[in-house]
Amino acid sequence: MQRRRPDSQTVRRLRDALATDIAYGRLELAQAVKRMRKISGLTQVQFAKHRGMSLLTLKRIESGKGNPTIETLESVGKLFGLRVAFVHADPETTAYWLEHGDPPETD
Repeated sequence: MQRRRPDSQTVRRLRDALATDIAYGRLELAQAVKRMRKISGLTQVQFAKHRGMSLLTLKRIESGKGNPTIETLESVGKLFGLRVAFVHADPETTAYWLEHGDPPETD
């Protein structure tokens, strides 16, 4: 079944929201990948084929049970201009850094 791709204005809004949520550390991997696929307007079968992975791998990633390789993650992220990197575990610290440019003082 073909998923209907959202219109360009909706895609732009969804991509911006995704980028913000990723930047602030608000998403787990499974949530991020699922949102990327849905923004793309692709079914799991189509997205898996498009990104060069098996359907089972994608299903495991989206369910939070997968253990994808760095290469698989790079392939998924590339579609959205993302790369694999570390993010701070505390979203509030990330938000502070993004807003102030420097890490908060610690004792």
